[in-house]
Amino acid sequence: MVHIEHCSPILRVEDMTRSLAFYVGLLCFENAEWGGGDFTCVTRGGATIYLRLGDQGRGGAWAWLGVDDATQFHAECLARGVPVRMAPRNFPWALEMQLEDPDGNVLLLGSEPLPEA
Repeated sequence: MVHIEHCSPILRVEDMTRSLAFYVGLLCFENAEWGGGDFTCVTRGGATIYLRLGDQGRGGAWAWLGVDDATQFHAECLARGVPVRMAPRNFPWALEMQLEDPDGNVLLLGSEPLPEA
């Protein structure tokens, strides 16, 4: 079978400037040099998210991003004033938190689950 090497969500946005203020300004992603007003790619570490203005979906998508430490990422978000939809919560599969972008797309960010006490 052919190896799948990468998967990146394409999120529908309604205002690229507002979306870039969220992803680049608040979450510290980097915008692609080739990005334009209707389509771009933002990256942070190994995460890649494409943003498409008013196209390719209906909005309100969900994307899961693995992080080294969800608790630390949560603290970084609070320090930058990022609205947090769900604070880190321990599940069997991950210590997971949720953010919502200005267009209603939800980012689930998770790290290894905490050991049960």
